[in-house]
Amino acid sequence: MEGTTSWDLALVVFEVWLSLVLGLIVLPAMFGVSLGFTDLYVKALVKTLEWATLRIQRGQKEEDALPAHLPNGIIEKDDGSMEEEIGELRRSHPKSLAGGDFTLCDAFYFCKKGIESIVEDQVTHRFTSEELVSWNLLTRTNNNFHYISVRVTIIWGLGVFIRYCILLPLRITLAVLGLSWLVIGTTLVGLLPHSNVKTWISDLIHVTCYRICARALSARIRYHNKENHPKKGGICVANHTSPIDIVILANDGCYAMVGQIHGGLMGVIQRSMVRSCPHVWFERSEMKDRHAVAKRLKDHVADKTKQPILIFPEGTCINNTSVMMFKKGSFDIGATIYPVAIKYDPQFGDAFWNSGKYNMVSYLLRMMTSWAIVCNVWYLPPMSLQDGEDAVHFANRVKSAIARQGGLVDLSWDGGLKREKVKESYKEEQQKMYSSMIVGQD
Repeated sequence: MEGTTSWDLALVVFEVWLSLVLGLIVLPAMFGVSLGFTDLYVKALVKTLEWATLRIQRGQKEEDALPAHLPNGIIEKDDGSMEEEIGELRRSHPKSLAGGDFTLCDAFYFCKKGIESIVEDQVTHRFTSEELVSWNLLTRTNNNFHYISVRVTIIWGLGVFIRYCILLPLRITLAVLGLSWLVIGTTLVGLLPHSNVKTWISDLIHVTCYRICARALSARIRYHNKENHPKKGGICVANHTSPIDIVILANDGCYAMVGQIHGGLMGVIQRSMVRSCPHVWFERSEMKDRHAVAKRLKDHVADKTKQPILIFPEGTCINNTSVMMFKKGSFDIGATIYPVAIKYDPQFGDAFWNSGKYNMVSYLLRMMTSWAIVCNVWYLPPMSLQDGEDAVHFANRVKSAIARQGGLVDLSWDGGLKREKVKESYKEEQQKMYSSMIVGQD
C-alpha cells in the first residue's frame, strides 16, 4: 500500500513537472515567444556576480588588488613587421636592408621570436579557455575564490545546488524533448511528397527543435542587423567556438548543414534530418575528395529554393577570443557569402569546446551545469568574390570582417595546428621574406 502511494506521488510530481515544462517553456519556444524568465534570471545573475566580485576584492584588500583586466598573454609582443624590428636592431650598426649584406645582429630577431613562441605562441592558448576578468562562481574557472569569505562560500554552495539539482534536470528534460521532436517530426515529414508544404513543415520542425534546445541551455541570444540574414542559395560562414553554434544560429532561421556522416545517436539524428531537408552529409571517403565536396556544394547553392548552407571555415573550435585561418573551399564555389560573427559572454559560462580535453558528453554536461549561455550574433552584409581576387584572399577578407565585428583577434594561423605540426610552407614564407629584405628580390 505504501509502495503504491509512493508511486502515485512520484507520478503526480512528474505530471506537474512535465506540465510546467510544456506550458511555460516548450509551447512559448514553439511559437518563438519568450515569457521573460531568462531575462530576469540573467539580470539576477549579473547582480549576484557583481556582489561576489566586490566581496572577493574586499577579502583580498591586504594583498595585491585584482587586476582590472587579465591579458590573454604573458608576453608583451611588438606588433611591427620583420623589416621594422630588424631595422630597430640595426640602429647601432646602420646598414641598408636592401643592400645585399647580412648583419650578425639580425640573428637576435629570430632568437627573440623563437623564445617568444616557446614561452607563449599565438596558437596554443587559443585552444584553452579564455581568461575571465572576475570569478563567475563556477569551481571549474577557479578553485580558490570561494574560500574568500563565509558569504561567498554560501552563495557558491547555493549556486551548486541550483545548477545541479534544479537547472540540470530541467535542461536535460528540454534537450530530450527537443531532440525527440526533431527525430520524430523530420522522420514523419520525410514521408510526405516533395512540395512547398513539406518544406514549410520541415522548416517549422527544425526551428522549433532548435528553440527548445536553446531553452535547454538557458540561452539569451541577441541578433543584430537581421536585414542581412542569410538568404536561400547562399553560404553562411561564421567563426566557430562550440558545437552549439549551430543551435545559436538555427534558432533564428533554418540552414542546410554540411558534415561527415556519423554513427550512433548522431547518425540517427542525421538520417532523420536529411529525410525532410536537403542537408549535405558526406561519407568519410568523400570528405577527402575536394572535387566531390565542391560539386555537392555547387549543386546545392545553384537551387535557389534550398536553405543557405552553414559552414564553419576554421574547421575547429577556437576559444572565443580569435578567428583563425578560413579554409578556402567554401569561397571557391562562386556563391554569395553571408558572414556571421558570434561572440559569447564568458561571464555566465565557457562555451568553448576543448575537444582534446573533453568528449562530447562531458562538454554538454558542462554546458548544462553552467549559469547560462549569453551571446551576440551579428549578420554582416553579403560579400562576393571580386574581379581578380582568388579564393584565399576572399576568405581572408571575410575573416577580417567577422573579426572586426565580433571584437576578435584576426590570426592567419591554421586551426589545424591544434593537432598537426607547422607546415613547411610557413617556414619557407619567413625565409623568403628575410631573403627579399637582404637580396632585394621577391
